Amino acid sequence: MASTVDYGHGISAIDAGYNRPAQVAIHLLVEGQRAAFIDTGIPRSVPAALDALTGRGLTPEQVDYVIVTHVHLDHAGGAGRLMQACPNARLVVHPRGVRHLIDPAKLLAGVAAVYGEAEMSRSFAGVLPIPAERVIEAPDGFSLALNGRPLLFLDTPGHARHHFCVIDERAAAAFTGDTFGLSYREFDTARGAFIFPTTTPVQFDPEALHASIDRIVRHRPKQLFLTHYGRVTDVPRLAADMHEMIDAFVVLAERNRDAGGARRQALIDAQAGLLWPRLEVHGTRLSRAQAIDILQDDLVLNAQGLEVWLDNRARA
Repeated sequence: MASTVDYGHGISAIDAGYNRPAQVAIHLLVEGQRAAFIDTGIPRSVPAALDALTGRGLTPEQVDYVIVTHVHLDHAGGAGRLMQACPNARLVVHPRGVRHLIDPAKLLAGVAAVYGEAEMSRSFAGVLPIPAERVIEAPDGFSLALNGRPLLFLDTPGHARHHFCVIDERAAAAFTGDTFGLSYREFDTARGAFIFPTTTPVQFDPEALHASIDRIVRHRPKQLFLTHYGRVTDVPRLAADMHEMIDAFVVLAERNRDAGGARRQALIDAQAGLLWPRLEVHGTRLSRAQAIDILQDDLVLNAQGLEVWLDNRARA
């Protein structure tokens, strides 16, 4: 059975089983006898989500909403299968993402270009379309209630233009998808969580990301639930760290702008050179090799995203 962590306030994180433990979380929100999932993992993650639901004494018929913070497939790849299993649920998605979940063909083609065909077959086979009549668009400022529990949706671009974050005032919480970066529990120390941005292709926008982080903070959440991975607190410190790191990523990208055919590897190496000294200061007991192994997938995807950002700036 997949690992599930209960955080109180009816909020649990379910390990989606993507690549390694505690890399991708599906969040389950329960209010009374009704439930919602926030992000879905990939198609093979769905049984774990349903097991966690059953573990809370609920059935798939009691799921009212499947909410995807954005349509990158590590967040939304399981949405079609989860909707198929939960007959009363409505899918809630950013307006820019609706068409990609009703007809995922273009989304799948884009993901194949980023991950390659082998990874497509391994992790993303079985992505299903979702009937349009079961989809709710959630523009900026949209709200809905889960069994009377209000949820507010904020348009939060910077990682992706089809990204929203969900404010749960009852729990003083925000479900931030990828907007508030990545924070893996292996890096926790006595100082708390370690956090850094994700610049995954293809819509990294540092100015928008700064603004989105500030917007989340203005709602004064006491806890953030990240898809990568789970709960973090000490929000003001983490926000300051994110702002610092976004600027540092921009600097390392610009320094390697003209690296030619070696640019992607240069960006991977530059990220490692940026993150490892900060992890040492943070007090990690991991070796450099252990830390880089945990970070490797993100270093590669971030490098791809930074390359897209650099190329778009050059064309502008």
